[in-house]
Amino acid sequence: MGPGGPGSGWPLAGTLLVAVAASMVAGGEDCLWYVDRNGSWHPGFDCEYLTFCCGTCHQRYCCRNPLRLLTERQQRHCLAF
Repeated sequence: MGPGGPGSGWPLAGTLLVAVAASMVAGGEDCLWYVDRNGSWHPGFDCEYLTFCCGTCHQRYCCRNPLRLLTERQQRHCLAF
């Protein structure tokens, strides 16, 4: 069977490629200021190259896992609610 045939790894490879590309584009993504669940204010901070802001509306940190990425747009959405 050729590429894309039954049992091929192409869908998985495509997913991994998209995840890696997203992490490269988002490298250096900033974590904006936020208020945690206790009502404490935390200032924003920059993430190093090839890392990006991860976490939730109430807890943020820098990481390399694209599945935990919290974009600046998502962070601004947190501020609105």
